[in-house]
Amino acid sequence: MKAAKALWILLLPVAALGLWTMLAGPRLLFGIDPGPLGMFALVASTVAALSLLARAPRDRLEHASPAEWKAWIGTGFMLVGVVYFLSRIHLFAIADWRDPHVGAVSRNLVLLLVVWVVLSSTLAARWKGRVEADERDREIAAHAAGWGRGALVFCVVGIAMMLGFSPPGKLLWATHFMIANLLVFALMWGWLVEYAATASMYLRDRRAAA
Repeated sequence: MKAAKALWILLLPVAALGLWTMLAGPRLLFGIDPGPLGMFALVASTVAALSLLARAPRDRLEHASPAEWKAWIGTGFMLVGVVYFLSRIHLFAIADWRDPHVGAVSRNLVLLLVVWVVLSSTLAARWKGRVEADERDREIAAHAAGWGRGALVFCVVGIAMMLGFSPPGKLLWATHFMIANLLVFALMWGWLVEYAATASMYLRDRRAAA
């Protein structure tokens, strides 16, 4: 138990290093692009956190269900992806897609999505048969999934309307590369809303029961 707590504490500076490197770090550090290092630190800390969560007995999760813990981690993970995209969106509009920095940002975004899908599937497989979802868990999951779908549809419709109703002269920024990354952003936004809604519903229910 103490070793698990120590690992949780150790994950915080590792995740913080990854965030700083991706969002505010220099473009070059000792002649090396620190972006991949930040991505590795963020993914590694997320993998470790989910692994600890999967192995922890439910009665030791401090009154929070595994689904709630996953929602909080997913909210943080997707929030990083959304902020990272918004902080680098100017690169997609003014730079050539063959630019190494632009390509690295795009690969990082896609990697975030792929890693999260794999981690979520792996975690669900490990929990299957070990953790029973009650009626409350299923109800929250259904409501949160509705919020996520709504956010995704809203984002995609917004992109379609912007492209369809804007004069051609004002769409010089809308290259196929930019549109592809906007669609990736829509997926991240939908997941962010779903996980944030899940976490907030669990928090609201726990406060109501207190």
